[in-house]
Amino acid sequence: MRNALIPVALIVIGIAWLLEEFHVFPEVSWLWISGFIAGGVAILVLDGINKSSVVTGPLLIGAGVTTFIRQHFDLSLHMQLPALMILLGVLMLIARSPSIPDVTARRGEPSVKD
Repeated sequence: MRNALIPVALIVIGIAWLLEEFHVFPEVSWLWISGFIAGGVAILVLDGINKSSVVTGPLLIGAGVTTFIRQHFDLSLHMQLPALMILLGVLMLIARSPSIPDVTARRGEPSVKD
């Protein structure tokens, strides 16, 4: 089931986006914000701490937080995207730490080193 988390999240986000385009929801900003944050937390909880989740989870949480700031405090998209890119780079550097286990090492499979 853990391998299906990302495809299911993409389907849910796509449906929410489509419903937003059809103006089904009166205000979907909270749906997006809570969806990003809940998705990030869910990845961290379901996958635990590993090289993949330590990037994906906090990045989704960051996307939710910056989306909130953009919608409610007029942060421009031209500032949100570079901030998320910086966050992604920092998280990728953190994931390189030897103290963070590989995804395969956590599941009991042998780890493949580069």
